[in-house]
Amino acid sequence: MKAIPISLRQIDYVIAAAEAGSTAAAARVLNVSQPSVSLAIAKVEDHFGRPLFVRSAGQGITPTAFGAQKLGALRSLRAQAQSVLDHTDSGAEKLSLGVFSTLGPRYAPALINGFQRTTPEARIRLHEGDLDQLTRWLENGRIDLALIYDFGLPSLLEITPLADVRPYGLVARAHPLAGRGTVAMAELLTDPLILMNLPHSRDYFLTLAQMNGIRPRIAHETGSVEMLRAMVANHIGVGLLATDVAQDTACDGKPVKRLELSDPLVPHRIALARAPHPHIAPLVAAFQDYVVRAFDT
Repeated sequence: MKAIPISLRQIDYVIAAAEAGSTAAAARVLNVSQPSVSLAIAKVEDHFGRPLFVRSAGQGITPTAFGAQKLGALRSLRAQAQSVLDHTDSGAEKLSLGVFSTLGPRYAPALINGFQRTTPEARIRLHEGDLDQLTRWLENGRIDLALIYDFGLPSLLEITPLADVRPYGLVARAHPLAGRGTVAMAELLTDPLILMNLPHSRDYFLTLAQMNGIRPRIAHETGSVEMLRAMVANHIGVGLLATDVAQDTACDGKPVKRLELSDPLVPHRIALARAPHPHIAPLVAAFQDYVVRAFDT
């Protein structure tokens, strides 16, 4: 039998370096010496005959295109080995699902609950992040699927469209526009704007305003939908959102009012993304099909 040239420990060191962004940071996480991590990376790169990382002075390391591909495979190999060796494992299939932080509370719990009712043996691990994080996690194999907004994601990802949603305005219920139902964005943004500042979301909302000839005054920026809604409810500014929230009160109990926007606006597209692989795990394919059906109903 031919010996396996790479050990699981070396694979652990390579994965840790990719996640930490440097050999020094990986060594601290693993509680080993930095040369041990560097030596493991060199050993794996020597085996493949190609670099896994680009080294930049003062900037740490980043995976090469080849490295990103192999990291996904190494993660999968590591997970399979752990599953085989784990004597407490019940045999349940596992799926790692990434969710964009503003979409997660609105859709992920219901999707997970519904799917596990039909597939009770499945175990789903949830990973929340912004679009840049989710893209990186898909590329390096940390997650199997991501529920995201499609803001022109890298072409290497496979995208399954789920729904197009129009952005809307948000005001406090006592705001003079609250009784209108529908307003033009220019009228809404005469007030200061509470702006979502997550990567891509920020540019999306500012571009919508600029396309309609508006340069909004920004009162505050936040990465939290609930913070935005609470600031609007407390008359600190008005909001622009795409995430559909059923409640008409903010988390502090103060009321808000959703306003439809009369302008021609580019919608948000909700989608599932995954890294391209020649073979899709049955559990991943089943969950993807379930999500598509759930959004069609």
